[in-house]
Amino acid sequence: MNKLLIWYGELITGKKLIKRGLLFLTPGMLWLILFLVLPGLILVVVSFAGRGAYGELVWEFGLGNYKRLIGYGIFGWTPDYLLILWRSVWVAVVTTALSVLLSYPLCFYIARKPPRTRYLWLTIVIIPFWTNMVIRTYAWFLILAPDMPLAKLAAFFKFIAPGMPLYPSAFAVYLGMISMFLPFVALPLFSSIERLDWTLVEAAQDLYASNTRVFMHAILPQTLPGLSVGIILTLVPAMGMFVVPDLLGGAKYMLVGNLIQQQFGTSRDWAFGAAISMGLMVLTMFSLYLYKRRNKDIDLL
Repeated sequence: MNKLLIWYGELITGKKLIKRGLLFLTPGMLWLILFLVLPGLILVVVSFAGRGAYGELVWEFGLGNYKRLIGYGIFGWTPDYLLILWRSVWVAVVTTALSVLLSYPLCFYIARKPPRTRYLWLTIVIIPFWTNMVIRTYAWFLILAPDMPLAKLAAFFKFIAPGMPLYPSAFAVYLGMISMFLPFVALPLFSSIERLDWTLVEAAQDLYASNTRVFMHAILPQTLPGLSVGIILTLVPAMGMFVVPDLLGGAKYMLVGNLIQQQFGTSRDWAFGAAISMGLMVLTMFSLYLYKRRNKDIDLL
């Protein structure tokens, strides 16, 4: 261990090199322990606790919160909470899929622009990040208002009654979710498309491959790293989103994020809220595991 080593032009022993590495790792490890590991452990403990008459935590541990989460209550079994969990997964998957479908043509359009204007278009994509999420969500109230073109078009085709807005509805929720998460897919995907090897695309076209085969065999494999990052950055937060469903969906479209907010807020049932949070974390990790298993060559970490 005391053998001398050359490390970036410096003569140092292995023991000192390990100490230096631990010194650099300590701040990051402390940060992760304090703000990720420790809160997670507290959440696990609280999820097994009970609720007092006035909303206080009762340290009587049991599986009551998890039984309630899967539907067993004082009135028997009900699938309400499981349906909310399933709806949350479905909304997150659909939001991610639609964001990917919209990001590909958007990124190719920007990549085809001259370098002088290319980053101007990227700035336009990033601009929504400069505004608070709640303000962006409230902006959809104006866009979906009864006197705006979208609502008038929907009324013309008899989707809604004349003079009615397009919210609260599932359509408004999906629209708001996609607008929130589209940049999360577009930015990492653009970094892969910008470095695309067009000779492979031209070779596929010279071999008379259809447009679908060109995309699947020449474009998709090259953009898969950026696409994987975009999917993870969208799928994970979309499962726990509560602002957009709460404002644009109202009481008609509750997701698991709204349910957690309700338990830690008005219901004052922190133990059950912690159990729901643990269920959401398990769903998220399971979704990432399935995606990792399907794409074995992609490193999610």
